[in-house]
Amino acid sequence: MQRLFASLSEKDRRRYAGIETAKLGHGGIDYIARLFALDPKTIRRSQLELDATDDPAADRVRKKRWGPENGA
Repeated sequence: MQRLFASLSEKDRRRYAGIETAKLGHGGIDYIARLFALDPKTIRRSQLELDATDDPAADRVRKKRWGPENGA
């Protein structure tokens, strides 16, 4: 899970965390927040995004930063 999470864009990381949280149910937000080192508010935001019928930022994705994890 963590390897997949690390390979995703920022927006997709948020959404993946929201999906995994939904599967876990009660206590899922705290568990996933610790697992992926995310703020619980970020996960709650992702749940709202997943519940929305349209994505206002569908074509917006930040570029990955250049660093040791991607070859720098």
